[in-house]
Amino acid sequence: MEPGTLSSIFTVRRLQEKDTELIYKLCCKNKIFYQYHPPSPTREVILEDMAALPPGKDYKDKYYIGFFENGVLAAIMDLILGYPEKDIAYVGLFMVDVGYQKKSIGSKIITECAGCLRMSGFRSIRLAVDRGNPQSNAFWKKNGFLVTGQTKYILMELSL
Repeated sequence: MEPGTLSSIFTVRRLQEKDTELIYKLCCKNKIFYQYHPPSPTREVILEDMAALPPGKDYKDKYYIGFFENGVLAAIMDLILGYPEKDIAYVGLFMVDVGYQKKSIGSKIITECAGCLRMSGFRSIRLAVDRGNPQSNAFWKKNGFLVTGQTKYILMELSL
């Protein structure tokens, strides 16, 4: 999959180690997320997240991507293709810069990504929401994700 196909609104590309400072600044502004998902962001944790893989996956399946508008990082997404099953895409992280929130930007990104993934043969998008986080829970429900289970996290899925 080519990351650039995920949005008609933003320039999308894989994020690299050189982007750590941009990612860090975006994450630090999202205080509500880190109230429910410690620890607070650090450059080291960001680098670990960029490299983290679920069992049985390799880097060809991982898309740690940024959505840019005129060179400004508007959102980040950690997308794993074919996890936990070959026709499911897993969102490990999706975060929109606070300056872009409450403008339906996040919803537009998710809608476009879902369409692209559907066209690529995926049947659903799965993710986990931190228990008790009202902002994340409301966002994903607004975008059509349904609760499929609860453990430490609330498991959600969108059928494509």
